[in-house]
Amino acid sequence: MEPFVNKGFHPRTPASQKLYSEWTVESTSHSVHGLGVSGNNKISNGDSQGTRSLGPPEASLQHPPAINPHPDPNSAFVGLGSNLGDPPANLAWARRAIGGLPGITIVAASALYRTEPQDEPDQPWFVNQAIAVSYDETWTAPRFLATLLDIEAGLGRVRGGAGRFGPRPIDLDLLLFGGQVWNTPELAVPHPRMRARAFVLVPLAELAPELVFPDGERISAALAKISFQAHGNVIGQR
Repeated sequence: MEPFVNKGFHPRTPASQKLYSEWTVESTSHSVHGLGVSGNNKISNGDSQGTRSLGPPEASLQHPPAINPHPDPNSAFVGLGSNLGDPPANLAWARRAIGGLPGITIVAASALYRTEPQDEPDQPWFVNQAIAVSYDETWTAPRFLATLLDIEAGLGRVRGGAGRFGPRPIDLDLLLFGGQVWNTPELAVPHPRMRARAFVLVPLAELAPELVFPDGERISAALAKISFQAHGNVIGQR
């Protein structure tokens, strides 16, 4: 597979360099289907043989179904991450919890990605994923966020304090909720930092390569603005 390339990227710590050089990915997969990005980032198209070190545990989620690239009023996107315990199992547990909510259906899930930690580099690398969900009329963005935080707490996540960007068993971020825009002390949607983070945008682009954010920017344009490097399902970013 042709790797994502950004010439300015270098893993930031000796541990990161060692982990990045050691991780290999060995099975077939889709890449970021149909997504073309100009500039320093090279992204392979859907014709390439992908590489994957980690796959979603459920076979039914291994190859996400096609979804509407423009979120309709009943679709939302959630970013999942973990770097403590058994991260793939933690993400599987979170998916089951989300998919079991009344009125919520997981309609697509990306591959799992090994990703370099941001903000606090000296910690284990993460496993990240994005999912698309549909929801019925009983759900609002604030209620969904509050429920995601409850699911985090069920896996032992403690938010707040000095360790905000440190290791965590689970991280569930509400990225998009239909086409809605929220900006309150309790809720910011679209997620305010998502477009700076390859570990969010790459899985999201896998699900919706033609996604357009509420302000009109395409996901391909957002990816082209950031510096990152990925090979298969390993993503590095300063």
